[in-house]
Amino acid sequence: MNIEIKGELLEGIFVERINRFIAHVLIEDGIHKVHVANTGRMKELLIAGAKVIVRRVDNPNRKTSFDLVMVYKDKSLVLIDSKMPNLLLERAIRECSLEGFGKYDYIKREVRYGNSRFDIALINERENLLIECKCATLVKENGIATFPDAPTERGRRHIYELIKAKEEGYRSAVFFIIQRDDAKSFTPNRAMDPAFADAVKEAFEAGVEFYAYICTVSAKEIKIKEKIPFIIS
Repeated sequence: MNIEIKGELLEGIFVERINRFIAHVLIEDGIHKVHVANTGRMKELLIAGAKVIVRRVDNPNRKTSFDLVMVYKDKSLVLIDSKMPNLLLERAIRECSLEGFGKYDYIKREVRYGNSRFDIALINERENLLIECKCATLVKENGIATFPDAPTERGRRHIYELIKAKEEGYRSAVFFIIQRDDAKSFTPNRAMDPAFADAVKEAFEAGVEFYAYICTVSAKEIKIKEKIPFIIS
């Protein structure tokens, strides 16, 4: 289930975040603008002086020449790319390496249902399954991973759409992929977004499935490591 981190990778020092998509990083010869591929706040990660890993991008049409890929946090390396969890999960499903998820005849990304677009749809002779996959990077001092790190109306809408899908006969699931290896359990971030936490609780009681997985991250690759307990707040 490993995915290689491709491209020319360089270490740098985080300076500041300009907006959701742009940050300043000290790289070799000076301070450069870099693209941040994650709109989450990540305030506990993106702090001045943090060691980071960036990838050089050779594209004259881009406004930045680097992507911010990883951040060092204590002894852990955290991958922040919010698109990576979908790739990891899809590969794991195709390899039939997730407990409770067998072989599927049909696997499709970005599937519309109701008023939402879900990350993955799966079909076999037994079931139709809709999956939403969330990228999590926040792990608190007690080893509890949590999501979101900013209020998410879109995330709450997805949860309620999955409740509806479940009522209409679909199997429905949400995966939280924690892109670091130091979490011991997961729970929704009620302090940040109580409406999202309430939606998760309601969905859980309605039969929507919830899973949380940590990842092993190195400068060269990321892979799903193991499932951790999911705790309903």
